[in-house]
Amino acid sequence: MVILRKYREKDVPAMIAIWNEVVEEGIAFPQEEFLDGMTGVSFFESQSYCGVAEEEESEEVLGMYILHPNNVGRCGHICNASYAVASGSRGLHIGEKLVLDCIEQARRIGFRILQFNAVVASNLHARHLYERIGFTQLGTIMGGFRMKDGRYEDICPYYIEIR
Repeated sequence: MVILRKYREKDVPAMIAIWNEVVEEGIAFPQEEFLDGMTGVSFFESQSYCGVAEEEESEEVLGMYILHPNNVGRCGHICNASYAVASGSRGLHIGEKLVLDCIEQARRIGFRILQFNAVVASNLHARHLYERIGFTQLGTIMGGFRMKDGRYEDICPYYIEIR
């Protein structure tokens, strides 16, 4: 059974590996630098919340997310998140569990809106998931994401009100 919970220090190596796998693919995250033991700890500690999807029996981390403010001050009630699922665990609906847990944690923290700034247009699985959950697409930013191969692809910002 897959459970969702707040990350622990012992999860950091697995979280770094999953995060770096998505960065290496170069088709979803804007980051180009890999996390290591030191930068990973600092990165995850700096978030408002980090959640993991864990296979309960084996305690294997299958996916993770980060949640943090999208802006400051008068826009500080808007948060942003990033999700990553280990390639060997994709297709098991772990992403959906991560997004739903993230929304609940954002509500608990006091955020009012969850906004995704840069969902790559070709990331159809993520886009369909967000729309099924109730996110609204805000438009399209033409050529807003540079793919690993150097091509530019459109991005689609999304948001959902957290009630």
